[in-house]
Amino acid sequence: MTSPKKQFRLVLVSVAVLASAAAASAQTYVFQLDPHQSQVTFTLGDVLHTVHGTFQAKSGTVRFDTSNGSASGLLVVDATSGDSGSKARDKKMHKEILESSKYPEIAFAPQHVRGQVLPEGKSQVIIDGIMTLHGQAHQTSITAPVEVHEGQAIADLTFVVPYVQWGLKNPSTFILRVNDKVDINVHAVGHLEPAGR
Repeated sequence: MTSPKKQFRLVLVSVAVLASAAAASAQTYVFQLDPHQSQVTFTLGDVLHTVHGTFQAKSGTVRFDTSNGSASGLLVVDATSGDSGSKARDKKMHKEILESSKYPEIAFAPQHVRGQVLPEGKSQVIIDGIMTLHGQAHQTSITAPVEVHEGQAIADLTFVVPYVQWGLKNPSTFILRVNDKVDINVHAVGHLEPAGR
């Protein structure tokens, strides 16, 4: 028969093992964006045709805790790089809509990650955070399918920005009417690893 002292020691050992396992599974990870491999595209529809364009990713670091989903960091896009393939249209976009000389960056600051990012393979999460566009901050939630392979992480994010509702000017004219929302696609490529490695 096991003595009370031995039983107590067994309980302590079991608790220590469980605590260690929990600490190992609950970990802070860091995603470091590679701007050169990443791509930001936008689609804006009008009555005649659909406008497609690009922006350049500038920088990005995201830290998130797998135990409680808390997140921090900043993903930055160069607003001055917006290119729709038409010099006249882009001049109007930068001068009258984005005012990119005054607001040269579009940023997203993650606050919380819902779901688990697998250290290897495919997963899907929802990222809640603050998007700053044209100098104004807006609460935003973005669904992010993520694939990780040997430390490289790829996330393809698709979301809608209601830019008119967010205070930007509608570029529609008497003749040409465009949507008051723009579809954004972000192909984010970077490295994912435990914090402190």
